[in-house]
Amino acid sequence: MTKYIFITGGVVSSLGKGITAASIGRLLIDRGLNVRMLKMDPYLNVDPGTMSPYEHGEVYVTDDGAETDLDLGHYERFTGQPTSKKSNFTAGRIYWDVLRKERKGEYLGNTLQMIPHITDEIKSRVRSLAEPGVDIVVAEIGGTVGDIEGLTFLEAIRQIGLEDGRENVMYIHMTYVPFIKAAGEVKTKPSQQSVAKLREIGIAPDALICRSEVSLAEDVRKKLSLFCNVPLHAVLEEQDVKHTIYEVPLVLSEQGLDEIIMVHFRMARPPAKMAPWRKLVDAVVHPEGVVKIGVVGKYSELQDAYKSLYEAIHHGGIAHRHQVEIVRIAAEDIESGSALETIRSVHGILVPGGFGKRGTEGKIKAIQIAREEGIPFFGICLGLQCAVIEFARNVLGLASANSTEIEPGTPNPVVCLMEEQETVVDLGATMRLGAWPCRIKRGSVAYRTYGVEEVSERHRHRYEVNNSYRAQLEEKGLVLSGLSPDGHLVEMVELPDHPWFLAVQFHPELKSQPLQPHPLFKAFVGAAVALKSKPAICQ
Repeated sequence: MTKYIFITGGVVSSLGKGITAASIGRLLIDRGLNVRMLKMDPYLNVDPGTMSPYEHGEVYVTDDGAETDLDLGHYERFTGQPTSKKSNFTAGRIYWDVLRKERKGEYLGNTLQMIPHITDEIKSRVRSLAEPGVDIVVAEIGGTVGDIEGLTFLEAIRQIGLEDGRENVMYIHMTYVPFIKAAGEVKTKPSQQSVAKLREIGIAPDALICRSEVSLAEDVRKKLSLFCNVPLHAVLEEQDVKHTIYEVPLVLSEQGLDEIIMVHFRMARPPAKMAPWRKLVDAVVHPEGVVKIGVVGKYSELQDAYKSLYEAIHHGGIAHRHQVEIVRIAAEDIESGSALETIRSVHGILVPGGFGKRGTEGKIKAIQIAREEGIPFFGICLGLQCAVIEFARNVLGLASANSTEIEPGTPNPVVCLMEEQETVVDLGATMRLGAWPCRIKRGSVAYRTYGVEEVSERHRHRYEVNNSYRAQLEEKGLVLSGLSPDGHLVEMVELPDHPWFLAVQFHPELKSQPLQPHPLFKAFVGAAVALKSKPAICQ
């Protein structure tokens, strides 16, 4: 029978439940278990696809085309397992599906209520992950205990504990234990009240993971154990790690969390095989050098807007045992000229995906600098489109070249809306989404990097290179190194006479993992390391 671990949060949000859930998944996999990950979000959006990065951070896309919460990126990076549409759902999706069933008459005229109809729908989706061969489902509930929109989710997981038996369900509560600097002590009362709220609902946590700025003394842990009714050995602490979030599984393992889980479920498994993970962390903690990568973005001030991207860049650094210093450069600062010196000081330039006009000219200028001055360049999604625009303007001589997204009336639309997008009205889940195949040209940089002729990568876009300009682009030296199997869509472009200049229409950062860095990020950071190591030419 599949077991369930439910992870809740208390006191404040942004405790790092996603990283903790992913770390638990990593520990269980390293103990030989088959694990599935799930994120339940209580907000009313059907999915995060139309939410602003300022509200939600990045949108993570799965192979099957789901636009999901960014925590699924943590799940995939830590566990090495792909997620899917089943791995994330929102309260909005639950209500949407229940109301559609009601309109079809599937409830036989019954009065719809939160209990049992909404909770039954939640339970059904949770249990859909308990496929044959799955040992444990690790499910994270977004938000904090006490949020009104999260009550139905907590009620649903309470019911699963009742129906499946407590020996098959484990509740882990993550809380915040603040350190009051003026008093010089930590305070347990917020955690006590958070757990009290859970117990009012009918959920008694089996383990407590405490986030704190300082280490928790034994008397503090005993107090938490007593008032939260959690065994002392199951009161764990999780301070901010010193070097990398990939240290978290090791921190939890050292405190015996995986063994606590095994004992709770009465499962006999050998100790976790953590050697590869320890080697990974060692590469981060003891780098052989530092390399600077400039990321020219629209949301440079937001850490979560490019979460998977930043992680993939670090993965590329791990592959070369180099620490990557990511220099966040606002595209608008390049437009104003205030960041030109900064961008010329980095060893590699990356232009990520995005939407809208703001900052686009700065991205195009950054690409021109990379192309003309021999700085390794990597473009992703909009980054490819900007690279094509820059090449058309400054090499083909089409000064008015642009994308119809940015300038609908441009006389030289080198980037335009995809044909199948022309009749689309709704914004949610209507882009070209999910994994699509790409054929790679033999002899190209892309082919040497991947080592195969066909790859599958994840997409999220509406605009593509205009095929009417392909011949002109190729004639002037831009290699279209990756195409869709039917040859209709440009997926990759590169410049062969440049130290490293490559752009892709897809999002390779979504498939990069610390134990398996994506080939393109590995090659890009490698080119940046080579530039850094190149002796300066005396004037």
